[in-house]
Amino acid sequence: MYALCVCACLVLTIMFELDRLGDFWVLDTDIWQWSELSGFGDLPSPRDFSAASSIGNRKIVMYGGWDGKRWLSDVYVLDTISLEWTELSVSGTLPQPRCGHTATMVEKRLLVYGGRGGGGPIMGDLWALKGLIDEENETPGWTQLKLPGQAPSPRCGQTVTNAGHYLLMFGGHGTGGWLSRYDIYYNDCIVLDRVSAQWKRLSIGNEPPPARAYHSMTAIGSRYLLIGGFDGKSTYGEPWWLVPQDDPIANRVTASPPRNIPESNDAASLNGNFQPQFKENETDKFPLSELQQRLQISVSQSNSNLPIVNELEDKELLELASRLAGENVSASSPAIEELRGHWKQAEPNMIKLKELGPLLRDYQRLIHRLHLGTSASEEQPGFDEHVMHRFYHVKNVSQLRMDDIPKLLAEYKQIPVLN
Repeated sequence: MYALCVCACLVLTIMFELDRLGDFWVLDTDIWQWSELSGFGDLPSPRDFSAASSIGNRKIVMYGGWDGKRWLSDVYVLDTISLEWTELSVSGTLPQPRCGHTATMVEKRLLVYGGRGGGGPIMGDLWALKGLIDEENETPGWTQLKLPGQAPSPRCGQTVTNAGHYLLMFGGHGTGGWLSRYDIYYNDCIVLDRVSAQWKRLSIGNEPPPARAYHSMTAIGSRYLLIGGFDGKSTYGEPWWLVPQDDPIANRVTASPPRNIPESNDAASLNGNFQPQFKENETDKFPLSELQQRLQISVSQSNSNLPIVNELEDKELLELASRLAGENVSASSPAIEELRGHWKQAEPNMIKLKELGPLLRDYQRLIHRLHLGTSASEEQPGFDEHVMHRFYHVKNVSQLRMDDIPKLLAEYKQIPVLN
């Protein structure tokens, strides 16, 4: 699973309305549940617009922020196993205090770019912090980096995403004008090439997303997923993909006339194989197939032609029932009914991705069995035969979307089980 630590995703220090909080929460991505954690040690003060990055699989480093009265330039490290906070003592020249910056861990260094500083100016400087890796025994210290190339303009609220030899910067909030200042929001893509140590502008093959800041962008293999953001007036919630030219998503979507996406020209390549050129339309919601593929969860193709498989031939169903019952289920067993009972009592956020294939097949199995084995006079109490079973003809779970899961589960709960 993808997270800041091995089996969970941590959220640090957030703001709600005018209250700045110093709490932090963990999202368990096995059971999709939030829990508030209580740390100890050098607890950081409540703040917002700070930035954090993972150090390997165990620690998280957080830098800067705004506490409501002043901009901050402190560095804290959280051990996600012991939950101990440690304030890092850094000597030498320090970056100007700031908030709304990015902090990205690249091998042994934390790279910090931009942000809004004391007095309100928006910055465009790049700093590297050493001394975060225990095994290196380095004295913590900051170094300002001045790299050649097409450097980005000063900004805050941008994202910097680490993808191998490249750091991809997208969007952000800046200011323009001389006598009268005004806000500028960006939608440009700028790459920091770690091999040549220089900035490069990324040429995009079609129309980019609207300019924005304070969004999220995540690298998923060779793709980048952009969600949300704010442009000074509107808040965005649609997802966009930035993908290489030969990516199947680009080929699939650009061939679809209703999307009205301009035909793309070949984009300039940075190293011969990286040619992003695709946007995701706001009407296309995130498909489960992408999530399952990137989380390396196998998607069973056993029902590609919609055969109704008996329970004892559904290996994934038997595996789930065995896990729930704590025994090997190889023949007709109450464990299968126990699994069905679990699904009928479960909330949508309790259903794991690995359960969706067996759940969909059992949904189709029960509907098929009910309509074949029950006449109108034998209709099951509480079951409406006129209810439309919208997922009965879904050939594979990869065709579902995230917002289909509550609907599928609700319909499943209404189906009586024939003994």
